[in-house]
Amino acid sequence: MSSRKPSSLRQHLGVRLEDSWHAFREANGRGRGMVPTVLPFRGYGRSAAGGAGWVRILARIVVAPPRTFRKGVPRSKVVADSVRGWRNFISPPIAFAEVTVAIAGDRHTVRADRGGVLDAHIETTLGPGWHTVTLSTGDSAEVTARVFVVDGSCEFGLISDVDDTVVVTALPRPLLAAWNSFVLDEHARVATPGMAVMMERVLRGRPGAPVLYLSTGAWNVAPTLSRFLARNLYPEGPLLLTDWGPIETGSASGRWFRSGSQHKVDQLRRLAVEFPQMKWLLVGDDGQHDPEIYAGFAQRYPQNVKAIVIRQLTPSEAVLAGGRSQRTVNSTPGVEWIYAPDGARILAELERLGIVSDEEQHVDHQERRRLRQQWPDGQLGSGERGLDA
Repeated sequence: MSSRKPSSLRQHLGVRLEDSWHAFREANGRGRGMVPTVLPFRGYGRSAAGGAGWVRILARIVVAPPRTFRKGVPRSKVVADSVRGWRNFISPPIAFAEVTVAIAGDRHTVRADRGGVLDAHIETTLGPGWHTVTLSTGDSAEVTARVFVVDGSCEFGLISDVDDTVVVTALPRPLLAAWNSFVLDEHARVATPGMAVMMERVLRGRPGAPVLYLSTGAWNVAPTLSRFLARNLYPEGPLLLTDWGPIETGSASGRWFRSGSQHKVDQLRRLAVEFPQMKWLLVGDDGQHDPEIYAGFAQRYPQNVKAIVIRQLTPSEAVLAGGRSQRTVNSTPGVEWIYAPDGARILAELERLGIVSDEEQHVDHQERRRLRQQWPDGQLGSGERGLDA
C-alpha cells in the first residue's frame, strides 16, 4: 500500500521530479494489473543479555506483475524472462509503503523511505545465528528474509568491498555502475582470484563471526550480487547497498545526489556504534577511495579495527578504475595494513600477522564443494530472488 507523505525537509527540483516520476509509474503499473511486492534482503542484528537484542531489516517495496509458480515456488514473472540487472530498475518503487514484519511471533509495522527502500531497526529477543522473518505490505504475498544475529560477546567480524575486491570489473568507473546494473549477467562476472578462499580461511575457527558486503551499488542489483557471491563460494552475509537518485537538500552535506564514499563512511560509523566490542577486518582495493575511507574509520575507531586489507589492482585495472589511491598506512599507527594483488598473497600476510593460523591446511576441492551448501537455493528467502537482476 502506498502512503505518500510530504517530507519535512526542503526539497530541490531533482527530488520533486523523481518523486513525481515514481508516483506516475506506480499509478500506471497498478492500472496495468501490477501488485505491491516486497523484495527482501538479508539483514543482521545483535543479541544481548536478557534478550534485549535487535535486528536490522532490509527490503525494497515495488509494484510488479503478479507472481507465477515454477516447480511450486512463487516467482515474479520477470524472473522467467531474464536475469539481467536492468529489469530491477524498471519496477516502480512504492514510496513510504507500510510493511508488516513478523519476527518470532511478534508483528511490527515499519515504513519504507521515499525510494521504496526499507531499513528498519527492530528490538527482538532472537538468539545468535540465522533466523527467518516474514514481510508483507498491504495485500501482498508474504515473503521471507534471512537475518543473522551476532552474539553480543562476538569480537571479530569481516567487512568487504565488492567491485574490484570480490569481483573483477575491468571497466572505467564512469561505465561500471551502468554495465553491472543494466547489462551484465552474473554468470559473466569474474571473481577475484583467491578472495573467497581467503575469507573462508579467516572465518574458519571463528563461528558466529559476521560478514558484511559494503558497496556503493544500488539495492536494485542485490539479487544478482547475492547469486554471484553464492555461486563463487563467498561467505554468506548481508549486503549494505544504497539507493540511487537525488537526495533532499535538508541533509548536512547539501548535495543533490548521493555520495558513494559517504555511504560507506556512514555505514562503517553505524556498525561501530551497533557493535562497540567488535574488531573488524576491513577488505577493499586501491582503485580509488577504500584506503582513505578505511583509514578515516581506523583513526576515529582504532579499537574497532583488527587490520586493513587492500587488494592491489593490476596496472590496467588501476587505469580503468581511475588511478590508485595514495598509501595511507602511516596515518593509522598501531593498525596493520596488508597490500597484495590476490587472495593467496593476502592470506599469506594474514598468516604472518597471526590473524589466520598457518597450521591450518588450505581448503581442498572436496571441501570447497561442500561449502556450496552454505547458500543452497532453498535457503534464499522466498521472494529474495525478487525481480531478478
